[in-house]
Amino acid sequence: MSAPEPFRYDAEVPPGSARHIRHEVSETYLGDPVEIPVTVINGEHGGPTVFMTAALHGDELNGVKVLQEVADRYDPAEVHGTLVCLHVCNVPGYLAQQRDIPIYDQDLNRSFPGKPRSNTAERIANVIYRTFVEPCDLGLDFHTSTRERTTMYHVRADVSRPAVRRLARSFGANLILAGEADGGSLRSTATAAGIPTVTVEMGRAHRFQPALIERAIEGVESVLAEHGVLPGRPVTWPGWTRTIDAAAEKTWLRADTGGLVEMRYGETPLVHEGEVICAISDHFKTSEKLVRAPFTGLVVGVLQNPVAAPGHPLVHLVSVDDRTLAEIEREIEAGEFTERPWA
Repeated sequence: MSAPEPFRYDAEVPPGSARHIRHEVSETYLGDPVEIPVTVINGEHGGPTVFMTAALHGDELNGVKVLQEVADRYDPAEVHGTLVCLHVCNVPGYLAQQRDIPIYDQDLNRSFPGKPRSNTAERIANVIYRTFVEPCDLGLDFHTSTRERTTMYHVRADVSRPAVRRLARSFGANLILAGEADGGSLRSTATAAGIPTVTVEMGRAHRFQPALIERAIEGVESVLAEHGVLPGRPVTWPGWTRTIDAAAEKTWLRADTGGLVEMRYGETPLVHEGEVICAISDHFKTSEKLVRAPFTGLVVGVLQNPVAAPGHPLVHLVSVDDRTLAEIEREIEAGEFTERPWA
């Protein structure tokens, strides 16, 4: 086992200590500092350095609560390695409660690794990446769906890389969306640099969803156990796992008519072939278009804006094989099925 070392930024956090800091990444129009809140827990024992990020998109809040709880949960005496929690990365977007950096609508999560002399997003990304991500060995990046949609709890990972596959599976989500991330994203940049990173997608923007937050906290602990940061803790392996090829199996059902959308599937996101998922009706309620499942599968994403025009995405549906279907139906029957993310 490696000896513990200080975690260095423009100062340092010695082994066996924890520190809450606010690190400057930019300035306001008034010249005041824009600072991101960061917690560093540097264990008494040597081990990997793990970064965790939230609110790269400023309105995606579930991860903010996850990192608040993680930062409060672990004592340096029990940690083998270092935890680096970046509570809110996109502070300008967070303050405005919008996805991108305001004014210029720059997407911070398409700006990594950034540049020290470029636009606002790339400058912020560069400080975050060089200071807090580059020194790490693996990472978890927490997101939610975008506005007007919600998503089932899942991870996104380039599972063609063994270290990333190990990280994704140890998080314990039932669903893994496999494939490379978009260029300029934190996940793609860190992974390409040899820092295995996965994205955790969970629920809706603009709110805390306690059931999803609690699952994510358990997922963090499972990852830390698997990678030796918390030796002796159990690793969470779900009863079933479905890995989806993002390039070949992303199936969005789209509206063919305009109107008002009413979701009609049951209490879980499992739907069977031919089952009505939603209906689109006109304002006079004189016509109604039923949208049925073309195959048996899981509703992974849902439009939450109840109006649609032709071509608008309604639901993201992925198929399940017979073995997975049997396990899902067993969990539903036993009251163990946890995928109810749409509240």
